[in-house]
Amino acid sequence: MEVEFTARQVRISKVLKAGAEEGIERIALVLGRITSAALTFRAERHLQIVEISLQSRLHSIVARGESPSQETALREALAHAEHQAQRFRDRGRTRKRLPKVAPTAEARAPRKTSRSRLERVPEPAESAEGNGHRPAIARPPGRQTKAAITVHSFPGKPAVVEPHILSAHEALAIRPMTIEEAVKEAEFRDRDLLVFRNMAGDLFVLHRRRDGKMELVEVP
Repeated sequence: MEVEFTARQVRISKVLKAGAEEGIERIALVLGRITSAALTFRAERHLQIVEISLQSRLHSIVARGESPSQETALREALAHAEHQAQRFRDRGRTRKRLPKVAPTAEARAPRKTSRSRLERVPEPAESAEGNGHRPAIARPPGRQTKAAITVHSFPGKPAVVEPHILSAHEALAIRPMTIEEAVKEAEFRDRDLLVFRNMAGDLFVLHRRRDGKMELVEVP
């Protein structure tokens, strides 16, 4: 594996190159075969910067190290690159260890068509078809024809409504009055029943029906 070195305003010693190649080989043992590797050495003011770029078949790694000395910056960049390689390796192992979901028995079983679920028409029906009669229709097993049935329920005992009892002074009019006056009196007093006499002395019963209308009954 060839490693590409780039120096910008700095010099790279043979010891640094050998240490860089050894570190990249160690990373290759973790990550796998490395197709390309490039290192860049440069300086910014009082700092030495080393940048590493590695490319494998599945992953790419970019790491950087900064330090006052080139040796320390190289070790820091190699440590970051190796940490990324280990993380990619552990992630791949986790994916391989995930259990595969086994297909259920229903998924493995072949689906049956609706025709196979139909019952065979009995033999008498086949003979009836030959005689000109209409054959019976095959129905799915376990299903029956549903019919709507109306159910009537009757109360056990008829409901008894107790009569409403009125006192004489509530239902009787003391003075004689006309029919119009009796209707107004019933509305004003909010009464459903009023017994009164007219000016001629005839007796009448005025009561309110269920529909809300007033009904007049003349007593013979």
